[in-house]
Amino acid sequence: MKTLQEKENILKEIEDLENQFADIEAYFELHEETGDEELLQELSQAVEDLERAVESFWVKTLFTGKYDDKDAVLSLHAGAGGVEAMDWTSMLMRMYMRWAEENGYSVEVLDVSEGEEAGVKSATMVIKGPYAYGKLKAEKGVHRLVRISPFDANKRRHTSFAQVEVVPYFDEDVDIDINPEDIRMDTFRSGGKGGQHQNKRESGVRLTHIPTGISVIVTSERSQHQNRAKAMKILKARLLQHYEKQREEELRKLKGEHKSAEWGNQIRSYVMQPYQMVKDHRTGYEVGNVGAVLDGDIDEFIIAYLKWSAGKDDGSGK
Repeated sequence: MKTLQEKENILKEIEDLENQFADIEAYFELHEETGDEELLQELSQAVEDLERAVESFWVKTLFTGKYDDKDAVLSLHAGAGGVEAMDWTSMLMRMYMRWAEENGYSVEVLDVSEGEEAGVKSATMVIKGPYAYGKLKAEKGVHRLVRISPFDANKRRHTSFAQVEVVPYFDEDVDIDINPEDIRMDTFRSGGKGGQHQNKRESGVRLTHIPTGISVIVTSERSQHQNRAKAMKILKARLLQHYEKQREEELRKLKGEHKSAEWGNQIRSYVMQPYQMVKDHRTGYEVGNVGAVLDGDIDEFIIAYLKWSAGKDDGSGK
């Protein structure tokens, strides 16, 4: 039913584009007949609206991945650097939540591990909306921040790192076989650092896939059963991605290609001092307004990644 609805939506978009084009032709013909200069302004606006609509539709053609239409599970992990890295991780968490809000997507925070002083050690959230995974897969990798530290009394410049992981979120059960004996479940009290909001029962769940070491923590629900069900969905998604990546690595080895470790290759740098710039190191796309980006304005980075990725896939090398 979802696939049928998506196809109907695509057909409606095509019809809307055709109607907009027909309106432009009508404006043009009417201007030729009447010479009304006011019609030129309306014609200009109609052309701009059509250009934006065509661009938006064209971007959707770049979603060629098997799971691009799915919702996304986004996880953040502070890198080395103590409170600096944890503060940077909380800034990224806010950035993605603001981006989701601006795009009309919903966000469900599944777990947050707060830092002792400030910031966030790690966080996991589900972002739901059209092509959420197809867009957010552009964010996978290490994000680097350079700034004057607010935690340094000597006002020195610091570099911080945070890891972003993104996997598709499946509402339905993922078709992947897991031996129940390979899963270890730990439970704990979920909630904040204490006080009246702390959960007195052990509803928080951590599932660990012993052979791979992949683990998932969910604390968002009051029920242990619900947390376990959500954790299992995410664990299956991560295992699916893990095995697919493993197969890709094996193919690269057969071809004689080499790929460096992800943690050593930041995908994007956010520089606040000594100048202002955010640059994606894969696509070369950059902007000078760091504040806008940290407020969630990352759509152009996502589009640049989709174009770059499409160029890689078609063998053009662009």
